[in-house]
Amino acid sequence: MASATGSEVPLDPIAAAAAQDAGGIDAELLVDFLSALVAAVATGNRLGRRDLALYRDAGRKAAARGVAMRALLDLYLSAAWRLWRHLPEVSSAQDPNTVVRAGEVMLRAVDDVVAVLTEGYQLARRDLVAAQAAARREFVDDLLLGGAQALAGLVERAGSFGLSLAGPHSAVVVQAERAFTDSSPLTAMLERSILGTKADADALVTTKKGSLVVIFAAPDRGAIDQVVTGLARSLPTAATTAGVQLRRTADVGAWRMGVGRAHQGPSGVRLSYEQALEALELGARLGGNEQVWDAADLLVQRVLVRDETAMRELVDAVLTPLTGARGGAESLLRTLEAYFATGGNASLAARSLHLSVRALTYRLEKVADLTRRDPTDPAQRFELQTAVTGARLLGWPDFE
Repeated sequence: MASATGSEVPLDPIAAAAAQDAGGIDAELLVDFLSALVAAVATGNRLGRRDLALYRDAGRKAAARGVAMRALLDLYLSAAWRLWRHLPEVSSAQDPNTVVRAGEVMLRAVDDVVAVLTEGYQLARRDLVAAQAAARREFVDDLLLGGAQALAGLVERAGSFGLSLAGPHSAVVVQAERAFTDSSPLTAMLERSILGTKADADALVTTKKGSLVVIFAAPDRGAIDQVVTGLARSLPTAATTAGVQLRRTADVGAWRMGVGRAHQGPSGVRLSYEQALEALELGARLGGNEQVWDAADLLVQRVLVRDETAMRELVDAVLTPLTGARGGAESLLRTLEAYFATGGNASLAARSLHLSVRALTYRLEKVADLTRRDPTDPAQRFELQTAVTGARLLGWPDFE
């Protein structure tokens, strides 16, 4: 660098020393900062807009290179204090007022430069973050919703987001009263809750239409269970949603979770995501207080809903007689559900319904009389249980 005043000021050694102070970053990021300071102090003039524009560009360049803001500011401030003693107005000053004026001019110039330098850096970082967010969103859309053409190159692109699609992956979708967003601290909290699981450390946590979506490596069933458990522990339980929280949970209100099965490759991730959404839909149809709905446990229900016409015929043929019972079909349906859920154990079923065993047995006999199918007979139980499941999926008897 050459001195703007012709004085022998060691600008290059000062720049090199300042670069070392800042952790060894490129001294070229100073542009002509040192010579500009020498000229400003010599003339007493402030730096012009065109001059300052150079440092705004330098801030952008530093951000693009990944230089930390602290290191960039350290470079400029170190250059300024190292230059100070070499300024002719300081080293050869006879009048203290000359040093004061030089200090004022220099500090103002440094202040102006640091301001535009920071502005350029922050604007560049904002643009970079926006670009990364857009790329991430595009990748997620292509992975979860894109057509066959979008699958091309997804394996390579996934690596940019810390995800390897070489092995089997599963998807989990969480829906809650409070919508999830990518920038929400709740999303970040739930992301931390699954770190260290058996998901082989690669996972993508994102949001879609207000839902939390987690895509993770699932080499075995244990990996899926641990991710689901980790998320569930960070979400409020039904018992503590409105009460005292004994542990820190994400304040999202009531929530439901759908879990897809593990599949291979990008198309497998999409299939698992669709299964997680379908599990949530089936869970809503079936009702109850369950918060986690696993596609692996809903295979029969999935088969039933895919032939709705046949299912309606089955429900109508088997269960319509129950509507003639006193009080309607609902109490008898709940009795059958409890009985089937306990594997045909009348004592457990009665306890879950807060009934006596005698009352439950009476209801089962009533079902047998009306439908001509005995719930206690293994040969007839399957048809009744299938019809009851179909009824819940259809919202029977109000589906007409």
